[in-house]
Amino acid sequence: MNMRIKFAGMTFQNPFVLASGILGVSASLLKRVETAGAGAVTTKTVTRKPRSGYRNPVVVELEYGLLNAIGLSNPGVEEFSKEVAEAKKILSIPLIASVTGSSGGEMVELATAMEAAGADAVELNLSCPHVKGHGLELGHDPGVVREVVSAVKSMVKIPVLVKLSPSLPSLVPIAEKAVEAGADGVVAVNTIRAMAIDVDFRRPVLTSVYGGLSGPALHPIAVRCVYEVYEALGDVPIIGVGGVITWRDAVELMLAGARAVGVGTGIMYRGLEIFRELRKGLEAYMEKYGFTTPEELVGAAHK
Repeated sequence: MNMRIKFAGMTFQNPFVLASGILGVSASLLKRVETAGAGAVTTKTVTRKPRSGYRNPVVVELEYGLLNAIGLSNPGVEEFSKEVAEAKKILSIPLIASVTGSSGGEMVELATAMEAAGADAVELNLSCPHVKGHGLELGHDPGVVREVVSAVKSMVKIPVLVKLSPSLPSLVPIAEKAVEAGADGVVAVNTIRAMAIDVDFRRPVLTSVYGGLSGPALHPIAVRCVYEVYEALGDVPIIGVGGVITWRDAVELMLAGARAVGVGTGIMYRGLEIFRELRKGLEAYMEKYGFTTPEELVGAAHK
């Protein structure tokens, strides 16, 4: 069965995309994800200068998902550009480079560097919930989002995607401004700001206090966000992300309006085999209900 989809001018081998923050740190790991069956990959978010991130513990497993605050640890754009260039030599699927900065100017610098390194698209992370001065501070203001996206679009030729936060009352105003400014697609959603307290030590579990919650607890929120954005913006391509553990989770996001589905925490639970499991489940679902292409599922819950 042909599972290819078109997304913002790119061709994905199937709808399943490695989400940012999971295994996207090196060319060799990205190749492993491709071999495992992903249709496209997204890198870890890169910043202008190197970041060491927060002190351990930075991840805690809860009964309903993962709470993490890595702190955007990365080698900085200069070193990471080399990794992206190396990845492009060995990958046959699209590579989306995730970037974040503290200003529109930094976003432009990062996006142009990723384009020069060979990235097929750039994802503007305007929604990191736990690093002060990056992401969410820019992404909560529709006017600022419009300015940032417009500035980046004026400087790069590759598709520009905007990653949205579920912490906002509504994603629609942000998504609308991003698309008005020329965004080629949106990614919905990032993790949601949360925390956990150790009741024996009577203190926050994470050294950063706050982190981003992912996994099953995030999934129904992601479905709602994707549904709202699709309902408001129609044909704008959406990568739905949040708590995709089984093929049913993926299909649910597609029916809500996602053209592609990001996989992150699910890899922690099920390993890289999850990509083949998701494809197998989607194919069986399509055969059962008479769908001939994955794109026929997109937004079907609205009809």
